Amino acid sequence: MASSRRIFLKNAGLAMVGIGSAPIWLQRALYAQDAPTQRKKILVAIFQRGAADGLNIVVPHGDPRYYALRPTIAIPRPGTVGLEKADCAIDLDGHFGLNPALAPLKPIFDQHKLAIVQAAGSPDPTRSHFDAQDYMESGTPGLKATNDGWLNRALPSESGKISPVRAVSMGATLPRAMRGANSAIAVEKLDSFQVKDNIAAKALESLYAGSSDTILNGTGKETFDAVSIIQSVQKTPYQPATGADYPRSRFGDNMRQIAQLIKSNVGVEVAFADIGGWDTHVNEIGPRASVGQLANLLGDFSQSLAAFYHDLGDRMDDVVLVTMSEFGRTAKENGNRGTDHGHANCMFVMGGDVKGGKVYGKWPGLAQEQLYEARDLDVTTDFRDVLGELVLNHLGNRSLKAVFPNYTGGPQTFRNVLA
Repeated sequence: MASSRRIFLKNAGLAMVGIGSAPIWLQRALYAQDAPTQRKKILVAIFQRGAADGLNIVVPHGDPRYYALRPTIAIPRPGTVGLEKADCAIDLDGHFGLNPALAPLKPIFDQHKLAIVQAAGSPDPTRSHFDAQDYMESGTPGLKATNDGWLNRALPSESGKISPVRAVSMGATLPRAMRGANSAIAVEKLDSFQVKDNIAAKALESLYAGSSDTILNGTGKETFDAVSIIQSVQKTPYQPATGADYPRSRFGDNMRQIAQLIKSNVGVEVAFADIGGWDTHVNEIGPRASVGQLANLLGDFSQSLAAFYHDLGDRMDDVVLVTMSEFGRTAKENGNRGTDHGHANCMFVMGGDVKGGKVYGKWPGLAQEQLYEARDLDVTTDFRDVLGELVLNHLGNRSLKAVFPNYTGGPQTFRNVLA
């Protein structure tokens, strides 16, 4: 009987929409039934899949080698004569500037709520998208044997009731960063996070309730508790705060839904979303900096993050958002007006605890002898120095060595981006 129930449950998982694949949510127990009301610190991680070009995102316009290395795809210096403002870098500090498509983030930078870390990345030298993403999401560069993800391990230890939506990823399946012993759930769309119909719901609930298998019985009840919480969020039509204008894109929708969950006070502590398309080997920049492949991506990216910031309002006091990408791009442009797989990149950190308005990190330079393997921006900040500070000083997880095994850094290597 138990065996037949497992077969039925596996097949019944096909009737579940938005919860992720059945093996994921059946592997874990969701430990609590009631959503907490106490506001907690929240960490939101954004992954730019495909290796974003950090040199054309946070532009080193004060380094003359940048323009020598990129004669056709460099972002023009701020205030370049004869060019529209929208086609020039937005100056930050006299040396670095934002890509003009990131204009929605400049006011947040000026409010000292957005910090940038340049020349950040993984110490592992791989230029494989798959391996580099795996290493960054596992938090163990160079080690393939790690089974769980850094963001799952980053959840602080809790006693008593824990929200079944404590850790939420936007997407059909849990990403590598969110997998592990702590309960985590994947939500493709809030409005479809439900059992397909009432008949299926009653059949599954009855099956779980009647099971003599205590693991299945408990997991089933707690899974439906998670569904119940999400459905309670669905009952109130969501209207973003005044001034928050999310793009009508997958990433924009995901950021809006994360904001909705946070503002619904259902107990979210970590959230994850990704945005792809950053593998810009060909035609990275259009005829002007304000058009083309990279500009379109950065427009979606920046508008979504800015809308999220404005939507949350004073709730951003509890939230820190961090962005990352598996590696950067070559310092020199290729023959197709694009860039190839590189090394160091930039990271954005945004939120209430952030000491923003500054570009952090040691700039290694772009002279030939300063480049990594004579081709790439060198890594001077381990990405774990950034994430580790957020885990320790924002989430309050003191077990940094457990979150990042084999990591030898710590407070002495942090960039101190938090107040």
